[in-house]
Order: sequence, then structure tokens, then C-alpha cells
Amino acid sequence: MVFNKRLFKNLDYVLIGNIILIMALSLLILSSATVNMSSDPLLYVKKHLVSIGLGVVCAVFIMAFDYKKVMKYDKYIYLLLIALLLAVDIRGIVSHGSQQWLSLGPLIFQPSEVGKLLLIIFFASYFVKRQGQLNTLKDMIPSFLIFSVPFILILVQDMGTAIVYVVIFFGMLYMAGAKPSIVLGIIGTGLAVVILTFSLHLSPLQLPLPLEDYQISRLTSFLDPYSDPYGTGYHIIQSLVAIGSGGLLGKGLYHGTQVQLNFLPEHHTDFIFSVVGEELGFVGAAVVLLLYYILLSRTLKVAAQSPDQFGRLIVIGIVCMWLFHILENAGMAIGLMPVTGIPLPFLSHGGSFMITNLMAIGLILSIQLRRENILF
Repeated sequence: MVFNKRLFKNLDYVLIGNIILIMALSLLILSSATVNMSSDPLLYVKKHLVSIGLGVVCAVFIMAFDYKKVMKYDKYIYLLLIALLLAVDIRGIVSHGSQQWLSLGPLIFQPSEVGKLLLIIFFASYFVKRQGQLNTLKDMIPSFLIFSVPFILILVQDMGTAIVYVVIFFGMLYMAGAKPSIVLGIIGTGLAVVILTFSLHLSPLQLPLPLEDYQISRLTSFLDPYSDPYGTGYHIIQSLVAIGSGGLLGKGLYHGTQVQLNFLPEHHTDFIFSVVGEELGFVGAAVVLLLYYILLSRTLKVAAQSPDQFGRLIVIGIVCMWLFHILENAGMAIGLMPVTGIPLPFLSHGGSFMITNLMAIGLILSIQLRRENILF
């Protein structure tokens, strides 16, 4: 496939450079966070590099493909999403207490991650085809019913990822032109019901919930982690100690006691932000958040310049996904959000997660490059 030279003039080099910086920082932080986790101190860094390499290949391929052609396959994309999630529920591999992975020979991957992109692409097409038909609650009911199928399937596998799906769906619904008062009313009502339900569960009434005990504990432990310091509150307490001890400039790479002595659980994935806080301090954490601000702002610029509503909704869906991951992960690390196992984009270790995020970048660049008619 030959690229027209005009294409490269439309590339957002600031966005690309920003992604490269985040991934380079990720390799540096992971080299410190995982140095004592195996006999090979660079094992996780090597795995991360492989994931980045595969993700870049996928991103380039997607970037070269005209995203508009995907619309006619939206039904097949939805069926693929359902099939992948069903396969996990039926034959998935259990790890860390949840069933989220599929095995294809030597390859083990997490379908719920690529499922986020499939969900975004499908609903971008779905909402485009229903422009001007989302003015009443009755108009929105079909979209709720369609969304409920993958949501229920993913809720069985992982509650944190299920919440990401909800954020993506409602963010895209709002930007697709649904009446704001209805969307915000549904979200507000949903949050009120969740808060009330959990309050009644934690009260003397002990209202039963359709969740496992460990799931309930993970969602509520941030409210008072010291009530169970060696159980459900352990992760948050260790994270707070790590970030608090980092101070302004941090203890330096390879010198964080909570990290290097493995007091901080999952510090290469879910609590990677805590590693930044302990070893690079407030300044390092601020730099990471600044890089994410640039990522989101440049991506929103692509959405604003998108040549059509389909591309705009795809980019908005990706922004919603990243924004929630960033806010939840950072909030989780400082004890302001529940422990949901949500990693940081391009920073946390995880093959499926990294590849999916780079595929998202490929989609964003594909949309950006087609602001003008460019021939391939």
C-alpha cells in the first residue's frame, strides 16, 4: 500500500510524539517496578516492548485503512463483540479471581479490551444512522437494549471494565445528539440508585446485592481502608504510603521501598501511578498527568476537525474510554475512587491493553488524515 505524500502533512506529530513519550516513560517506570519480580530483571520490559511493537503494527494498518468503509459492517462488528464475550464466559481462563482471558494456542488475550473499540465503532455507526431520532426516552430504548447484551456479558467477567463500557456508551449517546436533560437524568438516577443500594447494604438492614463479597469490598474499601488494613484496605493503604513518601521529587527510580520490597500490590499494572508518585514524586506525577492532558486535548481536536459524524463519535468514544481510565486509576491510587483494576493507558503493563490503545491511536489518525481527500 503506497501512501500519498500529502498524507504525512496531516499527521498530528504532537499527538504521536506525546504517545511516544508516555510509552518511553512506561518502559522506564516498568524497569524499576518489575526489577525484583522475576529472575530476569527486564522480563516485563521485554514483554512490554513486544506489545508496543505489535500495537504499532496494528495502528499503522488501521491508519492506512479508510475508517468510513467500516460502517457497512456494523452489525458484524456487534456480533463479533458478543461472540468474543460469550467465548470468555464459556471457555475463558481464570486469573486473579476473574475470568477475562481467552487462549488461542500460545496466544492469550483479553477480548474485553478490544471489545471497547468494537463497542465504540458499532455505536458510532448506530447513532449516525439515527441522527435526530434520540429526542425522547422512547427513542433511546432500542440503544439501551442493544447495549445491555455486551454490558451483562462483561459484568460477569469484570466489573471495572463493565463501568468503562457504560461511560463509553453514555458519552457517545450524549455527543450523538440525545437530549441532555434525559441523558443526565438517567445517569443521575442510576448513580442515586447505586449509592442508595450500597448504603442499604452497609446499613443494619444488609440489603443483599447481586455481587460477590470481594466485589462489594473492592467498591467500598476506599471509604475507610483502615477498617480492614490487612484485607480489603491493604491496596489503598500501601498506595497512599507510597505516594505520600515520594514527596516533591520522589525517592528515585529503583529506590522506592513500597515498590522494591513488593509491599505495593499490582504495582506494574493497576497501581503504576503509585510507583510514579513514590519514585518520581509530585513532579513526576504532574508530568504524567500533563502528558495525558496533551493526549486528550489533541484527540479532542481531531474530533472537532473530523470530516463526518461517524469519525467524530469514534474519537469521542475513545476519549471517554481514556478519560475514565485516567481519572479512575489516579483516583484509586490516592484513595478517592474504588479499587476497580482499571490500568493507565500506555503506561500500565498489559499486552491486550497496550495493543488496544495503539489500535485506538490508529483509528484516530485514520480519521484525522481523511479531513481531505487523500488517495492511497
